[in-house]
Amino acid sequence: MGAGRGELVTGVLEALPAEVASRARGYAVERAARPAGLDHRIEWLPEPPPGVTGLLFANEWLDNVPLDVAEVDAKGTVRLVLVRQDGTESLGEPVTGAEAEWLARWWPLTDPPEGRLLRPEASDDPLPSPEAPGSPLPAEDVLPVLPPTEDLRPPAEGLQGPAGGLPVATEGLRAEVGLPRDAAWAAAVASLGQGLAVAVDYAHFAGARPPFGTLTGFREGRETAPVPDGSCDITAHVALDACALPGARLLSQREALGALGVSGERPSLGLASTDPTAYVRALAGAGEAAELTARGGLGDFGWLLQPVGIPDPLPGGEQPST
Repeated sequence: MGAGRGELVTGVLEALPAEVASRARGYAVERAARPAGLDHRIEWLPEPPPGVTGLLFANEWLDNVPLDVAEVDAKGTVRLVLVRQDGTESLGEPVTGAEAEWLARWWPLTDPPEGRLLRPEASDDPLPSPEAPGSPLPAEDVLPVLPPTEDLRPPAEGLQGPAGGLPVATEGLRAEVGLPRDAAWAAAVASLGQGLAVAVDYAHFAGARPPFGTLTGFREGRETAPVPDGSCDITAHVALDACALPGARLLSQREALGALGVSGERPSLGLASTDPTAYVRALAGAGEAAELTARGGLGDFGWLLQPVGIPDPLPGGEQPST
């Protein structure tokens, strides 16, 4: 999903053992035109093919699905944020209906705990990837298998202000209404006949939402104002727990890759004397693994695992809901 120029699916096909590759088919789901010279084994599609058995992998796709932004006004009313092509913002109508219900359930715009109401500072430093690292996962690396989504609604008392009144909200608090992403993910999962759907993205979770949102722009690897004039990529981190369907599991990239045997541990120095070439290869691999699993960096990416008709394939997983 969101295949870009097909680099990931190409790499996967090249890494497969010959016997597996001979019976595997790669699909790249992307709205852009098929790049020249792409492996002939890869089928280029604008939508995921229906009924596939296998792996659906959405790497940094959901954060690019457009959504509405909501902000608290001076009177405490949550309103939609409107934006002109030059980036000028204004507040529109109050948020109502399904979007208001989503906010109440997943991102209530009430004051965060004392000490967390801090505006992020912009940085001009070049970034190693097209987007800035996402918010870290909670202290625990692994979140438990989720119950059915109807059980995830916050308790009513959690939405009340002092003495059971209306929630207390500070002017300027923001949220990004993730309904379109929830729907996009549900549709992608529904396209699988059997297998595993995985979403990997910059993520945040209930209880630790960023108080001023995460909407931003990127131009040539540098963060910039999110001006919708086509001059930059516009993105926002994902409320990944809201996307999860019954039977899903949420965990960090560090934990997911660790379960798959990816380790940043350096090879034994003894290998350097017995097989220098193997040592160099192992050392390079350990360096790459360390970067992918680093705390405070790529290791904090959120992973959403959604089995479809199969058990959770990672260690510690449970049978999917039926």
